[in-house]
Amino acid sequence: MFRRDRGDVEVLIAHPGGPFWARKDSGAWSVPKGLVEQGEDPEQAALREFTEETGFSVDSGDIFSLGSVTMRSGKEVMAWAAPGAVDPAQASSNLVTMEWPRGSGRVIDFPEVDRVAWVSVEQAARLLNPAQVPFLARLTKYLDHA
Repeated sequence: MFRRDRGDVEVLIAHPGGPFWARKDSGAWSVPKGLVEQGEDPEQAALREFTEETGFSVDSGDIFSLGSVTMRSGKEVMAWAAPGAVDPAQASSNLVTMEWPRGSGRVIDFPEVDRVAWVSVEQAARLLNPAQVPFLARLTKYLDHA
């Protein structure tokens, strides 16, 4: 999701929840994302995952593709963008269940995303997982030509 604030573009980014990410900031944030279920259209998966991770919805008529990137793990991430105006304080995320610490047998539930924030494109470039930074240039280029 993006918005214009006094002419400047801001993007909504998500910080992963859970104990592993609790003290990580630069390079830890992400675009809201998830897995495409078998037989699911990737664009529809993006809309579903955005809602699951943030509690907000996007008008599918306003969405446009930002292409894909490959993460260091080899996982391909496809992203879409849409204009929006949401209050990050109203965000709510689905819960994830995980054994923590690993190997302990103790299972905990935590939000998949613990917070979202509106940030400038420049700030997003510092906070996002480095593999996702190309999405910012693609968004800026699209908006410059729209």
